[in-house]
Amino acid sequence: MFNLDVLFSTTNILLFMAIITRISGLFASAPLFSTYPIPMQGKVWLAALIAFILFPIVQYNTNFAAPTNVPALTVILFKEFLIGYVIGFCANIIFAGIEFGVNMFAIQMGLSASQALNPASGGTSPVITRAYTYLASMIFIILGAHQWLFSAIYNSFKSMPIGYTFAFSPEFFQQIITFTSQLFNISLSIALPIFGVLFITDVLLGFTSKMMPQMNIFMVSMPLKIYLGLLLSLMFMRPMAEYIAVLIEKFISEIVLIF
Repeated sequence: MFNLDVLFSTTNILLFMAIITRISGLFASAPLFSTYPIPMQGKVWLAALIAFILFPIVQYNTNFAAPTNVPALTVILFKEFLIGYVIGFCANIIFAGIEFGVNMFAIQMGLSASQALNPASGGTSPVITRAYTYLASMIFIILGAHQWLFSAIYNSFKSMPIGYTFAFSPEFFQQIITFTSQLFNISLSIALPIFGVLFITDVLLGFTSKMMPQMNIFMVSMPLKIYLGLLLSLMFMRPMAEYIAVLIEKFISEIVLIF
């Protein structure tokens, strides 16, 4: 028989608050949860459900001492939110790198004027960037990467238990910096195949303009580069999808190992 006084004790309530705060930090920065217009009520109920599932496990494995004042509780909740946010931030680097890389060759194509709302960044970006963002999101779901993020949250309660102790070692910060540095590698890997061809096209059009000054190269180059860019995007769509899948698997597995 359950003892409600023990179940709803101050320690258990504060422990549940800490768990749901860490999950809320994940939802604030993780792909899909933070990038698409999911109703706030849905996020709250999902975070509460996950916290309810994790509560008995965390309670059994953690010697949590309830804080005795509000500043101490604020420090604990801030730490929990930060841990969840860092996990989601590391996973979202992939999407940021893809968006940055696609923007590079979209501008080279001349699509910078066709801006539309991109749910992945919350701002506006070329239409072709949205297509690659949706592609990455579908691959993310198909691979079950969101389940790996929940696994990372579960593991983090063991490696970084709830309490006053901050288990942020120098190696941990070095790994986070290494993750962040991969942003430019991802963007260049995404942009370079198409950007390189379009750059060579610009060089050839420049030579043509010098050879035939009477020809209006500007009017010819705009539709040519858009057509060539879209054609190359279709040609490289499958290799890009395979590369994005490898990136997601690599990043998510490393995130689980870190936390």
